[in-house]
Amino acid sequence: MLDSQAGRFDLLLLAPETAGADHLKALARVARLLRDPEIARKLRESTDADALYAVLAMSTASAA
Repeated sequence: MLDSQAGRFDLLLLAPETAGADHLKALARVARLLRDPEIARKLRESTDADALYAVLAMSTASAA
């Protein structure tokens, strides 16, 4: 979720107890994405959950 302060992102990651280290992989991926100023800008400009998802999904697909 985006915070109203520029440059700040709040993230909630939920994972089942049986996920092992999958949550660490997810956090690492998010950290890598947020280092890209263009992706961070697009996330800040997103106005709803669908827009946020689109930015993250497109960024993940282009990184693969």
